[in-house]
Amino acid sequence: MRFSLAPYRLRLLFRAAFLLLALAAVAMALYLLWEEKQLSYRNYQYGFKKTEAQIAAKLHHPTGQLALLNPGRAPVAPLRPLLLPYSAIDFDDPTKVQQAIEMAGCLVQYGDYGAVCAAIGSNPWAGGFVYLAGSFASGALQPHPKGEREVGQAHRLRVAVSLRGQTYRWIAPFETLANPDAEPGAGLRGRLTGFADLGGDVVPSRPMKDFRGWIWQDGHCVDGEDGPDCRRRSFYSVRLPVGVLRDALFQKTRPVWPPADLDRIRLRVEALPPGDGTALFDSDRGGATPPFSLADLAPLLLPGETLRIRKLPAAAGEPELIRLVGEIDQPYEPPRWLAGIIRRLPVEGFDSPLEARETVATPLGSYELVLTGNVGTVNKGLAVVATRVSWFVGAMLLAIGLAWLAIEIGIVRRITALTRRAASVSRVVRGTGAVDGAGLEDLRGPDELGVLAAGLADLLQRVKEDVEREHIRAEQEKDMWHAVGHEIMSPLQSLMALHGGRDDDSSRYIARMQQAIRILYGSASPSEAFQSTTLQVEAVDVDAFLRNVASNAPCVGIAEVRYAGGNGPVLVRADEYSLEDVVTHVLRNADRYRPAGTPITLTLAAGGNGATVTIHNQGPAIDEEMIDKIFEYGVSDQPESGAHGNRGQGLFVAKTYMAKMGGTITAVNTGDG
Repeated sequence: MRFSLAPYRLRLLFRAAFLLLALAAVAMALYLLWEEKQLSYRNYQYGFKKTEAQIAAKLHHPTGQLALLNPGRAPVAPLRPLLLPYSAIDFDDPTKVQQAIEMAGCLVQYGDYGAVCAAIGSNPWAGGFVYLAGSFASGALQPHPKGEREVGQAHRLRVAVSLRGQTYRWIAPFETLANPDAEPGAGLRGRLTGFADLGGDVVPSRPMKDFRGWIWQDGHCVDGEDGPDCRRRSFYSVRLPVGVLRDALFQKTRPVWPPADLDRIRLRVEALPPGDGTALFDSDRGGATPPFSLADLAPLLLPGETLRIRKLPAAAGEPELIRLVGEIDQPYEPPRWLAGIIRRLPVEGFDSPLEARETVATPLGSYELVLTGNVGTVNKGLAVVATRVSWFVGAMLLAIGLAWLAIEIGIVRRITALTRRAASVSRVVRGTGAVDGAGLEDLRGPDELGVLAAGLADLLQRVKEDVEREHIRAEQEKDMWHAVGHEIMSPLQSLMALHGGRDDDSSRYIARMQQAIRILYGSASPSEAFQSTTLQVEAVDVDAFLRNVASNAPCVGIAEVRYAGGNGPVLVRADEYSLEDVVTHVLRNADRYRPAGTPITLTLAAGGNGATVTIHNQGPAIDEEMIDKIFEYGVSDQPESGAHGNRGQGLFVAKTYMAKMGGTITAVNTGDG
C-alpha cells in the first residue's frame, strides 16, 4: 500500500501552525533579549567612557590634583594643612589668592560665610611656610593702632600650629592702610601684623619678621540690608613661618618634601572681635564641609566598576593610592536557566574586559588611574527584564497550548470523523453511483461544524433525490422524442410523395427535415444526437453546391449572398445535406452581425488534397477570448438566447458535421469583419 500525506495535510498544517506560533513566541522573546543585551552593552560602554572622561577631567583639574597629592586626608577638625598643586601662593594679591584656593578646592566650609584653606606649596625652595586663606563675616573691622601693645580692642586672628612636639602661636591684629584713592563704599584693606601669642591681649613690642598677612573687607552687606552696622565679608591671606619645617630644608642636600608627617600637623585659626566676645570664626568648630577627596569619586562609578589609582613609577609591592568599587544597589540573582540563556546570547565584544587607563601629571609626580568595567551588571540588569518577559512568554505559550488542545478536541477530531465519512461516501458514489447520506447524523449540532455536517447530509439526500428524478426525466424525454419522431415522420413521407421529383426544390428541404428527425430520434439530448449521427459521404461538386446555396439563400431569409465562382467543378467527399446545414448555420451568423445592405461573399479555393470555402461578412470582430469557444455547444453572446430560439448549437453542429466529413472549420478576424 502506498502511504500518502494528502489525507492528513490540513491536520498537519493546523498543528504545524500552532507549533510555529509557539516557536515564534519563544524566538520573539529571545530576539528581544538579544536586542536588549546589545543595547544595554552599548549603553554600558557609553556610560563607561563617560565615567572615565569625568574622572579624568576631575583629576586633571587642580581640585583633583589636590586630592591626588593628599590621598590620606584625615577629618577637618582639627585643621590640617594640604599640599597644593602650586609651588607657592602669591598671598599679597587677594585676586590671585582667591583664584588659587578656589581652583584647588582646598577651602573647608563652615557655614555663615566662614571658610579656611590651610596648605603648603609643592616647591620646597619656596620656604617652609604654611599658607592660610579664608573668610568670615563681621561688622566693620576695628583697626589696631600701630605701636600699641594692647590688641583687645581690634579685630584680630589667632593662629596655632602644632607639629613634632612643638607649638607655634601667633596673634595678628588688623591694622588699616590709608588709601586716599579708594571710592566710598569700596571696603577696607589692611595688614595683619603677626606677634607671638603670649596668652593674653598684650603682645610683644616687636612683630615677627617673617609673618605676613593681609585682610580685605567687602563694602557690600552679606545680609542684603545696607547700613553702617551690617555684616560684611572679610577675606584674609596669611603666610606662617614654621621654623621646624624651614630648618629641615637645610639639613639635607635633597630635602624630603612634602614632610612625611604632614598629616600630623595641627592648626587652629580663630577670628576674634574687639573685646572678649565669642569668636567670629573658629576652625575647631564642628559641622565643617571638607574639600573634594578621592573618595568622592565613588558616586561617579557605575555599579560594579573598579577605580584604582597608584603613583608612577609603581614599585613592586607598593600599595595602591586608593581603590573604589561602584556600589550595586539591589543585587539580583536570576534563575540559573535564565542566566544561562542570557549568557549565551551572542554580542560582539561582550566577553572582552573593559578597561581604561589615564595618566595625570602633578608637580610632584604622575599618577595612573585604572578604571575596570563590570559587564556582569549588564546581564543582571537584563535578568530583571528577562524575568518579566518570561512570565509573558509562559502565559502566551500556555494560552497557545490551551487553544490548540481545545481546537484539537472540539474541532479537529470532529473534522477528522467528517472527513473519513465523506471519503467513504465518495468511494461509494464512484464505485456504484449510489448516493447515501447515512453516517453523518451523529455529527449534527448547533455549531459551525454541526451545521456543516447537517448541510452535507441534507445535500447528499437532495442529490440522491435529484439523481432519481433525472433518471426519470431522461426516460420521459426519450419516450417523448420517440413519440414526436414517429408523429412527424408520417407527414414528411406524404410530402416526399408529393414533391419527390428531382427538379422540385422542395424535395431538398424535405430530405433535410427527415435527416434531422432521424438524427435526433431516440436521443436523450441534442448534443448526444449530433455527436452520434452517421453521415452518408459521397462525391459532391462544391462549385455547383455553392452556386445553388447562394441562389437559394433568399428563400430562407438571407439576402445579398454572393458567390465568386471557381474555374470548374471541384469534387470533394461530403454529405450534401450536412454540408448545406454547415453553410446555412454560418450564413445565419454572418447575416446577424453584418451591417444592413452589405453582402456576404462565398469564395472557393481548390488545391492539393482539399478545397477551402471562405464565407466573409463585414461587421464587428469576435472577442479574442471567445474565438476558440464559439464552436462549443450552448455558447451564445445574445442575452436570453434560449427565449428567442437561439440555443447556441448552430456552430457546434457545423464543427461536428465538418469533423465527421473529414474537414475543419475555423473563425478568423479580418480587417473589416
